[in-house]
Amino acid sequence: MARFLLQLCGVIAVLIAGSRSYAVTRQAVGPWVHDGDPTRTAIEATRRITDRPRVRLFARRLVVAIGWLTVAMYGLFLMIESQAAS
Repeated sequence: MARFLLQLCGVIAVLIAGSRSYAVTRQAVGPWVHDGDPTRTAIEATRRITDRPRVRLFARRLVVAIGWLTVAMYGLFLMIESQAAS
């Protein structure tokens, strides 16, 4: 029964975390596809790279996506360990 529970938890973690990571990654990469407002782009170009809101938003979303990937890898680990525990 414990083996089944570990596999179930692993599958659920992989599915949820994988889909969330994909969604957050799409949000992070989405602004690269669009040009954006030219006036806002010109104003942000005068700021340092670390002070630009778009750069900080991208970095924040990237960290969240990597965190969700870590949860998904833990789900894979649970699935592997449940098979080794038999």
